[in-house]
Amino acid sequence: MKLKIGTRKSKLAQIQTEIVMDLLEKKCSVKSEKVLIETTGDKRLNIALNKIGGKGLFIKEIENELLKGKIDAAVHSMKDVPFDIPCEFEMTAILKREDARDVFVSNEGIHFKDLKIGAKIGTSSNRRAFQIKKIRKDLKIVPIRGNIQTRIDKMKKENLDGIVLALAGVKRLKLERIITDYFSVEDIVPAIGQGAIGVEIKKGCLNSNIFKKLNDEDTRICVEAERSFMRTLNGDCHSTIGAYAEISKNSMNITGVFQVKGRLIKKSISGYKQDYISLGEILAENILES
Repeated sequence: MKLKIGTRKSKLAQIQTEIVMDLLEKKCSVKSEKVLIETTGDKRLNIALNKIGGKGLFIKEIENELLKGKIDAAVHSMKDVPFDIPCEFEMTAILKREDARDVFVSNEGIHFKDLKIGAKIGTSSNRRAFQIKKIRKDLKIVPIRGNIQTRIDKMKKENLDGIVLALAGVKRLKLERIITDYFSVEDIVPAIGQGAIGVEIKKGCLNSNIFKKLNDEDTRICVEAERSFMRTLNGDCHSTIGAYAEISKNSMNITGVFQVKGRLIKKSISGYKQDYISLGEILAENILES
């Protein structure tokens, strides 16, 4: 048996899929192959996501292939997955999370704190933009989309002073050498699900038990807590939103940020990890009441 795994065509998406394929072979003795699928989000890099429909544009074409039975599973970055997965599908496994922090990549090796006044920073993320401005009000944010290599190229071509990227993607591409500074999850709260890889299948899939063996339960409930926070706030790519959940023994702490009436509100909540869904919901309600 050789399973077909659907993925976007980008180098990072393929590397993430290879991680899943490697685990399938090691944990389940199952061989698999990649099926490359171009998504609308990949085709239209010159337009902001919220102008063409949002993050779901990175997965809709792949889900269509699942429905048709042309692939057995799809691999996604969880930060690209909307909270309202269509009822025909399920996220059967979420792999152990990579480091969820954001990083600063400088064009000329200058540290973030030493940037000149009015320096230009590239990011297409409202979440990053608002939190960067919280740290340095003087900085100018320049919209920039594309995969990591495209953003690096644009930084140089457009003479930006730096860009902000997800550390997980940089590590998976083995590009740590380009990192100038690391932001803590307190300084810049990550995107929902950042650093986590999800495996999506069609409900009723005969191979679901195989894919479930790849699941890391602590990562799953942390990501689901963050997604509960997002769902309660009806968050999407139009929103300025982020959350990060951590587990310590039987406890969970979640920090969330959300823009309310032009203000970026950040709050945290702690509780029992088995209450992960309600913790996300309560945190969202606390922020709305601020």
